[in-house]
Amino acid sequence: MEISAFQELMQELYGQADQERGIPATVAWLCEEVGELAQAVRKGTPEQQLHEFGDVIAWVASLANQMGLSLAEAADRYVTNPPA
Repeated sequence: MEISAFQELMQELYGQADQERGIPATVAWLCEEVGELAQAVRKGTPEQQLHEFGDVIAWVASLANQMGLSLAEAADRYVTNPPA
């Protein structure tokens, strides 16, 4: 799935609830999911790791949607000017 299509899907599925939750709460949820991913990387199965990667990507998309930003544009930086 293309990253822009995924971001649009997250907007369709959760956009209203995301707006109501707001950016500060979304950042908190994203941080929690990153912690769960870290734990899965250390001690989880590949299935658990894949699940947590999905959750992190979903919360990043939610945050980008709330801020009116494109994940595809954010990723383009790695094509045109990757960090050293």
